[in-house]
Amino acid sequence: MPALLLIAHGSRDPRHAASVAALVEEVRAQRPGLEVATAYLDHCAPRLPQVLGRYGPGEAVAVPLLLGRAYHAKHDIPAALRSAGSALPVADVLGPSPLLLAALERRLAEAGLDVGSAAVRARTGVVLAAAGSSDPAADAATRALAAHWRRSRGWAGVEVAYASAAGPRVPDALAALRAAGAARTAVSPHLLAPGLLPDRIAAAATTADHLARPLGPAPELATLILHRLDEAGMTAARLAA
Repeated sequence: MPALLLIAHGSRDPRHAASVAALVEEVRAQRPGLEVATAYLDHCAPRLPQVLGRYGPGEAVAVPLLLGRAYHAKHDIPAALRSAGSALPVADVLGPSPLLLAALERRLAEAGLDVGSAAVRARTGVVLAAAGSSDPAADAATRALAAHWRRSRGWAGVEVAYASAAGPRVPDALAALRAAGAARTAVSPHLLAPGLLPDRIAAAATTADHLARPLGPAPELATLILHRLDEAGMTAARLAA
């Protein structure tokens, strides 16, 4: 069984690394005996080049701890692997996936919203609050996720807001939901771990009825990581055959 190398972005905020560590423990709980290592692109240790040297061909699969295919997935991780001379297979990013939506709804339920009630969902507008990206394809994927979430679950509306890059911001999205007739509103951070951007979202969400916390060690997220590990491992095995 190849090891799992989780590649996280990293943050100066110590809550980020603590959340990643808790997610690692959830992954290990779901698959006992799996070797799990973590490497960071920036701010936290160990950095990716320090960890890559531990694994030879076929000994590990890298899974980016990223929700979408933006700059880090398209450029930073491939460049770091090339620089280290690593040929480890790299799994796809985590999103989009129904498991991500399930994790988002878990966090909304924890914030007091009855997500299991179709009637409640039909009255509630949700802000999907993402980091934001300079990559138009990444932002388009976030908007597509929001549209799918609304259609598949019957929310009164799902509006995208961004904590960085271009707008709209959380207050704009909340206002749009209310103008469209939502009786209640909720803000759902489409982010993995606490830090600067989740704090910015929380500060902007004071008029929402419900504010969820970041995904963190949600069981659905750990399951999704293992799915990405297995998919990449099977692809690597086919290519090597």
